[in-house]
Amino acid sequence: MVRSLSNVPIFANEIFNQLYKNMRILLLGSGGREHALAWKINQSVWTNPLYIAPGNPGTSQFGINVNLDITDFEAISAFCISEKIEMVVVGPEEPLVNGLCDFFQTNEALRKIYFVGPSREGARLEGSKAFAKAFMERNHIPTAGYREFTSETYEEGVKYLQEHSLPIVLKADGLAAGKGVVICHNYLEAIAEFELMIQQSKFGEASKKVVVEEFLDGIELSVFALTDGKNYILLPEAKDYKQIGEGDIGLNTGGMGAVSPVPFATPGFMHKVEERIIKPTINGLQKENIDYRGFVFFGLINVKGDPFVIEYNCRLGDPETEVVIPRLENDIVGLFVATFNGELDKVTVRVDPRAAVTVMAVSHGYPMGFEKGFEITGLGENFGKESLLFQAGTKEENGKVLTNGGRVLCITSYGKDIEEAVNTSLDMLNYVNYEGIYYRGDIGYEFIKH
Repeated sequence: MVRSLSNVPIFANEIFNQLYKNMRILLLGSGGREHALAWKINQSVWTNPLYIAPGNPGTSQFGINVNLDITDFEAISAFCISEKIEMVVVGPEEPLVNGLCDFFQTNEALRKIYFVGPSREGARLEGSKAFAKAFMERNHIPTAGYREFTSETYEEGVKYLQEHSLPIVLKADGLAAGKGVVICHNYLEAIAEFELMIQQSKFGEASKKVVVEEFLDGIELSVFALTDGKNYILLPEAKDYKQIGEGDIGLNTGGMGAVSPVPFATPGFMHKVEERIIKPTINGLQKENIDYRGFVFFGLINVKGDPFVIEYNCRLGDPETEVVIPRLENDIVGLFVATFNGELDKVTVRVDPRAAVTVMAVSHGYPMGFEKGFEITGLGENFGKESLLFQAGTKEENGKVLTNGGRVLCITSYGKDIEEAVNTSLDMLNYVNYEGIYYRGDIGYEFIKH
């Protein structure tokens, strides 16, 4: 009997399938994204066992947490060898940007492991804004006009800012934990931020180079592709909410919630996204001989019906993962095997037709200074089949789960539409509590009629 395992490729015979029925998997990361991925990977018929490094108290429900530093490649290597790991899934961007994929490929003992994530060169799409903009320019992918500046061209940059139309977007070139983008509405602010970033290292090494972009006025969304370097599949799209305050006001955060699907992402709009952005990106990676087997996150903006790229990420977004992965019906490990084997052209994606909404609960004071170490109650509640709780910034001490970060946890709920899903998530959050808990009550507000 030949089986397809949730629309992964139908292989030639049952013996081949059996080779991969029990796969020893290591998932790297510790946030809400990794909790959602652990939940999904654990459902796979291929998974046995799943290790999460370092994980959090929530991920331990679905696998074995391992105390590994995700930036310590030698320790990861030693663990993979000792535990006979067959697949590594990388959640956050830092190991990818630092070349973990290349480390595996150049190590005889590791190169046969199924590795989900791009090479160092591929990860530069996220690791360097200047590299990403130049890549888009070379491959004729629609994006905002830009210039890049360093300390050597600082005076030229100041003059450029003074002649630029308002608002002006300043981006730290490197990784800045999602906080390296500033939108300036007057010239004094723009020049002051430019000086802080380049001359005073506001974002450390990340802002030694600054990309200055034109401001695009529209509504944002996130689109996710999984690619084997030649073929790709699209996951459900999502829209996240970055600002701390309701009505999208206040400081930027790592994300206060997300919705999926996105109502304005119609078949016509998504056709434009595929033809103008996704296909040229995947073709560009192949044309430039960039080894890329993993997720591509397209941060897009809809400007009067036309899509433009704001940014690339080399991994899934957070909190978008917490709505995208629950809507994906395929066996995700089977998708990863197809990715490694270059067989994504044989895959059909299946998506839950229901809406999903996640609402993130954060610590008081986030994204600025905040305290942690407060006990979280209500985690043992039965949220039913319509809701899922994913932990992010948490830790366990003496049998208690405590807050351990700015973004603490989120609840994702299904619904017939966004309004029903968000209301269910908000209802479920009433059962969870810790000192200083805060969350936005208006996630998805622009798509709710009442």
